[in-house]
Amino acid sequence: MKKSQGKTLSSSLPLSCFVYAAGHEDEGVCLLLRIGEYRILLDCGLEDLSALLEQDRPPADLVFCSHAHEDHCRGLLQLHQAFPQLPIYTSEVTAKLLPCHWSDENLANLSWCQTLPWRSPINLDANLQIELVPAGHLPGAAAIIITHTTTERSYTVMYSGDCSVSNFQLAEGMSIENLRGLAPDVLIMEGTYGTVRHSHRRLQEKQLMERINRALDAGKNVLLPVPFIGLGQEILKLLRSHHQFTGRDLDIWVDNSVALTCDVYLELLSQFPESVQNFAKHQSLFWDERICPRMRRLEHPDSSVIGKNPGVFLVDYRSDLWQYMTDEEEEWVVLLPEHPQHYIQPDSPRLELLRSLSSVTIETYLLAEHSDGRNTTQLIHNLRPQHVIFVHGLLNYLLELASLEELRNRYQIHSPAQGILVELPIGDRFVQPKAPQPIYYEGEINEVVGTIAIILPDSITDDPRWNNVADTGIIQARWQGDELVVKGISQRELLNSNSQARISSDLDCCSRCLHYNNQRCWNQFSPLYGFKVIPEGYCPVFEPNETEDEAT
Repeated sequence: MKKSQGKTLSSSLPLSCFVYAAGHEDEGVCLLLRIGEYRILLDCGLEDLSALLEQDRPPADLVFCSHAHEDHCRGLLQLHQAFPQLPIYTSEVTAKLLPCHWSDENLANLSWCQTLPWRSPINLDANLQIELVPAGHLPGAAAIIITHTTTERSYTVMYSGDCSVSNFQLAEGMSIENLRGLAPDVLIMEGTYGTVRHSHRRLQEKQLMERINRALDAGKNVLLPVPFIGLGQEILKLLRSHHQFTGRDLDIWVDNSVALTCDVYLELLSQFPESVQNFAKHQSLFWDERICPRMRRLEHPDSSVIGKNPGVFLVDYRSDLWQYMTDEEEEWVVLLPEHPQHYIQPDSPRLELLRSLSSVTIETYLLAEHSDGRNTTQLIHNLRPQHVIFVHGLLNYLLELASLEELRNRYQIHSPAQGILVELPIGDRFVQPKAPQPIYYEGEINEVVGTIAIILPDSITDDPRWNNVADTGIIQARWQGDELVVKGISQRELLNSNSQARISSDLDCCSRCLHYNNQRCWNQFSPLYGFKVIPEGYCPVFEPNETEDEAT
């Protein structure tokens, strides 16, 4: 096994992390942390457990499951069956969601996970303590803080699982304030989006709702393939509560696997954010046909149901999407997540079949499920670890994070691949491992009459991110100091820029309101009265500016 190249003034405590799977592309996450005499398995997203089952004894002393997404938990049941006495720890909500992955009720209903409370240190042994911290990202998602105490000092390791500091519809973001100054010796951190920066979460939600609204106004059905836990429920809550859809005569159809998870969510309302609990006091979070938009179960795709009125369909991304397109006269917009990871890929053969239909349009949207590059680095700076291990995400994204000078100058950075043992000696000084080299593409710039042509080698197409640029064929260039930065424009960005151009003509927004002046709201009956507001903002007491309407 290969070892980390980092050197340091070493402590006597054995501390290392073996990577069974680092979450690159489809491999899931499974890490074996050794801290002193203890072996702790962090998640078990493996599909093939042969590496864990090759010995007669359990591969670890205990297992921690961060949350209920498939790439973190799919091997848990098989591991439990092989070693029934191996303790598996998780949060209460995650323990309720895990059975959604297994269809055999006799196995799925076994209470084989030990649940832990939030923010309460638990002593598992005389010198081993663990504590769960809400991680955002998904209801029940947890980070774990592991503390090993010796006669000399305490050693702390934090594993983030999948996390986000942004507040979602159904999960509050990870609190940086509560973690500030923790100073763990080792931070095992997810880096799904690398150095990419995203717009504010609420703006992402607004843009998705506008895109769905435009499709419905055009008489088209909207199909959203989603994982059956997480993203689908987030979008359903948005559709139920967003002002563009509240009270609208609209059918939202939910296929069986997504609907079953919705049922589990309803059993866990007391564990959800207070705002969600308040919402549920006035109307059902999901199933309530008395209130528009109506949310209904789609037991079997039926052309007579689908063709009745334009509707929104949330379906398991693993299902046969072709079955919804039986009527060639019906027009469809298929919306895919911009960062699909383990979801259906934009170049999937199944989507190629749909693209062959003239009645189907396939587009992407952004509803980020993890912290972006800016929030990831902010979290690291607030935690102040000595070692940082990046996992979960495309390898190129993780290498870009690991190459950031602002991180490499302060912390010992690792971005291991599958099968690598990372040794983590703790001390007062260290020599940084050699930085991973970012990939550069050398090309030429030719000035033609009236235009500039940029020529790059075709090896750039080997990177999976190339598809996002090739999808539109449009790039944007700007100066950054003396450097010329070239950026590809994705389909989502192109659609959003086009919609912004129409903002003054088709939206009941602040820029078209009678009381909007000098970027502020002057309506005494508005909750925004006296505040500076954005032009595309909205409030319930909107009054159209008739002068502007007549001019239009």
